[in-house]
Amino acid sequence: MNSSLVPGQPLTPAVFHILLALADSDKHGYAIMKDVENQTTGRLKLGPGTLYGTIKRLLAAGLIVEIDERPDLELDDERRRYYRLTAAGRKLALEENQRLTQAVRAARLKRLSDGPLT
Repeated sequence: MNSSLVPGQPLTPAVFHILLALADSDKHGYAIMKDVENQTTGRLKLGPGTLYGTIKRLLAAGLIVEIDERPDLELDDERRRYYRLTAAGRKLALEENQRLTQAVRAARLKRLSDGPLT
């Protein structure tokens, strides 16, 4: 398993947000890219190399799968590949969410959530 995909270790932002993008529905690559951009209000924009390189690692690790199911063919481009989150991918995303929640809790205890960001 790739070092950025080890359970218990922090995930890269690209990995975490791709898993989040697939948490609620199957998506093709471009839809994942746009979902990540929306999730992060434009702060994380995945280029094609990062997106598809990360997807390749997630596939190899069994965290996502490519699926044959397609939406309405009239609305779809047959060249698109669709991806689905696996149970292992969902578990890893949940672990990362819990890790981030604990980090935010610690920051709040240190009063880092209070005041301006100047």
